[in-house]
Amino acid sequence: MASLVEETTDLLQHLIRNECVNDGTPASGHESRSVDTLASYLQTPGVEIKRYEPQPGRGSLVLRIEGSDPKAPTLHFMGHTDVVPVTRSGWRHDPFGAELIDGEVWGRGAVDMLDVTASMAVAVRHLLTSGFRPKGTFIYSAVADEEALGTHGAQWLTENAWDDVKSDYLVTEFGGARFPLGKGTKLPIMTAEKGSQWTRLRVKGTPGHGSMPYKSDNALVKASEIITRVARYKAPLHLQELWRSFVEGIDLGTVERLALTNPAAFDVALERVPEAAQPMMYAATRTTLSPNIAHAGVKVNVIPDSAEVDIDIRTLPGDDGEGVRKMLREAVGDLWKDVEVLFEGSNPASSSAIDTPLWDTLTQVTQRVIPDSTTVPFLIVGATDARFFRRKGVVSYGYGLMSEKIPFGEFARMFHGNNERVDQETLRLMSELWEQTAREFVG
Repeated sequence: MASLVEETTDLLQHLIRNECVNDGTPASGHESRSVDTLASYLQTPGVEIKRYEPQPGRGSLVLRIEGSDPKAPTLHFMGHTDVVPVTRSGWRHDPFGAELIDGEVWGRGAVDMLDVTASMAVAVRHLLTSGFRPKGTFIYSAVADEEALGTHGAQWLTENAWDDVKSDYLVTEFGGARFPLGKGTKLPIMTAEKGSQWTRLRVKGTPGHGSMPYKSDNALVKASEIITRVARYKAPLHLQELWRSFVEGIDLGTVERLALTNPAAFDVALERVPEAAQPMMYAATRTTLSPNIAHAGVKVNVIPDSAEVDIDIRTLPGDDGEGVRKMLREAVGDLWKDVEVLFEGSNPASSSAIDTPLWDTLTQVTQRVIPDSTTVPFLIVGATDARFFRRKGVVSYGYGLMSEKIPFGEFARMFHGNNERVDQETLRLMSELWEQTAREFVG
């Protein structure tokens, strides 16, 4: 009989090899491959498993175990099965080979978030085969399209199959990576996430012959200056209540704690924390603007009269909408007169309360699985499917448990990066976390 870690490893390898790459187009993803895998793995007598496919190939799965007490709290574990594209030349091993090398499973999705999706499924199967009959209804879902705004996955489910996925509490990605500062083992539970306001700018110029660039009105040249200005822009600092709760929870020295909660001292203090934590801590305290795509020109000998720049903007509460437009104007400066805003996405920040029974349960289970650890609240700086459920009033957290094997900085760089992998000790910790949490919270 396979051990818990062997079972989780095997399922994770299958999910990676399904190669459910989501490039943002409706025809990509192919998440139904992993729905097939998970349905086969989880199917046991008397268990209700539903499949949904709003677009061909864009499959999601929902498994429900009805509770015996209608008044008991309900719990939902949610993973996603799609992954982002890869640049194969940047990888040391096949990104879809799912090779087990020195106790680590390599492959796209290993940490984002097929490790969580697989370990949740393994915990669910163990619950099912043990005859688990909870007081509160328990749900496990594996959804499509998280990597492209959730349109065909979590958003579709909350709008079209709400009765199948609604719950009082939800856990999805991602926390539990050990912060490299403070005293002891500090494990973040993500109680909130930033919003996003993806924006496309069109930079206007004047066409001309490429042989005469002197004093030309080249849209691409202006766009390059705008890109540089936006990249260098530092948005206003927000040391919000969640940030202060995090700083208080990680057991820093008095001077460091005061500096990280004082706007006048913050930027200097940030430079003094371990380098691996700096990008995430910066993003947790400011709206960020990252120009990531640019297009211009029609022919090499034609000076372009327009260029387009796509900017990934991640917002803190209060900075959405016109606040972002103001930041862009400040960043672009005198070139704003040459800019047209073509598109602004709208996805406001979301958060859940910290003082809840689920927080208490996750903390208690964590302390059993990792003795002498402390959970702390934090803000996930990307977007997750939790936002769709928070908007419906569901208390939603991002969590997981990472071992000490992969350093924090390396772990953070693997999200959408090269050489993504997860160690088997992490898979064991997470499988135990999910099974014990379900038994304690709804059992």
